[in-house]
Amino acid sequence: MISQDTTIKTVALAINAEFSGSDSTLVTDVTHDSRQAGENTLFVAIRGLTVDGHRFIGDVMRRGSAGIISEYDPPENFQGNWLKVKNARKSLAKAAAVINGNPSHDLDLIGITGTNGKTTTTYLCFALSKTANEKAAMLTTVEYRIGDRSEPAVRTTPEASDTNRFLREAVNEGCKTAVMETSSQAIDLNRCDWLKFKVAIFTNLTRDHLDYHLTMENYFDAKKTLFDGRLGEKPASSAINIDDDWGQKLANELKESGQKIITFSLNKKADVTAANIEVSLARGTSFLLSTPAGKRQIISPLVGKPHVYNMLAATSAALELGYGLDAIRNGLEICAGAPGRFERVPHDGDFAVVVDYAHTDDALLNVLKTARDLTNGRIITVFGCGGDRDKTKRRPMGEAAGRNSDYVIITSDNPRTENPLKIIEEIETGMKETGCEYKIVSDRRDAILAAVAKARANDVVIIAGKGHETYQIIGKDKFHFDDREIALEALEKIRED
Repeated sequence: MISQDTTIKTVALAINAEFSGSDSTLVTDVTHDSRQAGENTLFVAIRGLTVDGHRFIGDVMRRGSAGIISEYDPPENFQGNWLKVKNARKSLAKAAAVINGNPSHDLDLIGITGTNGKTTTTYLCFALSKTANEKAAMLTTVEYRIGDRSEPAVRTTPEASDTNRFLREAVNEGCKTAVMETSSQAIDLNRCDWLKFKVAIFTNLTRDHLDYHLTMENYFDAKKTLFDGRLGEKPASSAINIDDDWGQKLANELKESGQKIITFSLNKKADVTAANIEVSLARGTSFLLSTPAGKRQIISPLVGKPHVYNMLAATSAALELGYGLDAIRNGLEICAGAPGRFERVPHDGDFAVVVDYAHTDDALLNVLKTARDLTNGRIITVFGCGGDRDKTKRRPMGEAAGRNSDYVIITSDNPRTENPLKIIEEIETGMKETGCEYKIVSDRRDAILAAVAKARANDVVIIAGKGHETYQIIGKDKFHFDDREIALEALEKIRED
């Protein structure tokens, strides 16, 4: 259970707040969402980009809120507890940790950051915990899970209040391990502050989110925060992909500061490596895993070299948690990965249809390289780019698709409030440079139907960008849309014809 004896004075001291009100008020929860605020709950009023939480102060107080945390003085004639702080987001994280009894201290918590591979690596770490006979919890882009209990994810990395509440539930239900994706934006917005990580994993860093971070240096610095103690405490150890240039930079900087690191690589001398890699659509991926604890032959259902990096990352974390090599091997061999990550759409035809979440140029390049290694036929690619998001990756994604496909259909992803044809036009500037044959079909359903209809024996159809998502956002409306369902519809249509 969440602690029932935390007083508002205890919270005020923990977050270094200027406090006015009743010292003895009991607090059992904290939130920035006015809809969650009620009796014995502290409400953190945050001025966001679109909504100012201060607008809801009167409403939450009428519903019995324990008090308000804010960067501002209380309004005139305010009646109740007021905690004035320098940084509301940091205070939300600290208060959430204190009120929930610092649950991350009672877990072997793994945090995973990087542009690509976070979700699959999270699933792998969860699977390794299971084969090591430890009950685990995980927070991913796809789902939040405690043991066998699961619910759909709201966002990649929840707010600090939601995360601490979740981790407290995990502890109460007997979990020893928890693993979570830690996105750069979440780190930058203090959602991971005051979490105690046993292991932090760096997968890679490639172009994405530059609409938010503006430069790759800023993007890297946000990721680095997970490792260098700025969240409140340094992780006990860090697992780093040193084949990635930014990963090598991070490893060098952490090593200079005396922190414990474990490195993994396919191309360099490292602590954890893979050799003799073989990839097959039918059989998955096999390789020889080498670690400081010994070697094991791995046969995984995951397909492609990018997944080998994910498996090395999970192995590195597992070694730091003291898992045995046989448990690690067993976990790698049973884990089918995350939904929508090089997910094969089942059918009886003589060509393959694959759905993947790839929504950056580097991720798309990796998916297409994997497909090229698996077939002597053509690669037919369907993809688009999200609206109201990083525009700098659109041209590079067009170029990556064109240089590594035999035929491309450019379509819509989640255009949101942008004109879909404008997004496609920006993708097209990169496509035109490659000489690849392509077609524009702005309706995503029609684009998938066209791609599958064009496939012949030994071809691979790659449907990229949305992966596990079951919706499409057009304007401000959200519609049900699942690439896998549309692909099955397209395959059924072929059978009928």
